Amino acid sequence: MDLSPSMVMRLLQTESQANDEKILRSYSIWLCVTCEMCLCRCPMEIDIPSVMDFLRQKSLKEKKVNPKANNIIAFHRSFLNSIRLTGRLFELGLTLDYKRRSLTLMQDIPLAPRMISRGKLHFIPEIIKGRAHVGKIFKKTK
Repeated sequence: MDLSPSMVMRLLQTESQANDEKILRSYSIWLCVTCEMCLCRCPMEIDIPSVMDFLRQKSLKEKKVNPKANNIIAFHRSFLNSIRLTGRLFELGLTLDYKRRSLTLMQDIPLAPRMISRGKLHFIPEIIKGRAHVGKIFKKTK
């Protein structure tokens, strides 16, 4: 991380345009996996994962994304695309979409046969009933 979560919170408190810019262009906001460990330990009970999520969305909107985060964003978009299309995660579709977006086409190829033989990658997605409701959620959040 180029900035620790506590440093991000301190920089936000300054209300400085330069510090806001530094935060939005940081790699740290993209590394947060919202495990909520920082929230559990924060003496001020700041919901840091929600703040990080807001900062990621703002960074995308203002086109200030750190270039190192491109693969993280590619995975994020592939994951959401899988949910939007089938109503649940379709692992093979997620993997193929991520490979297309990130251009890491040959990475992890040796794992595929073992995953298929163990039933971890299915060729046909399982589509949930009520997928239209999931579509409505995506429309509301765009």
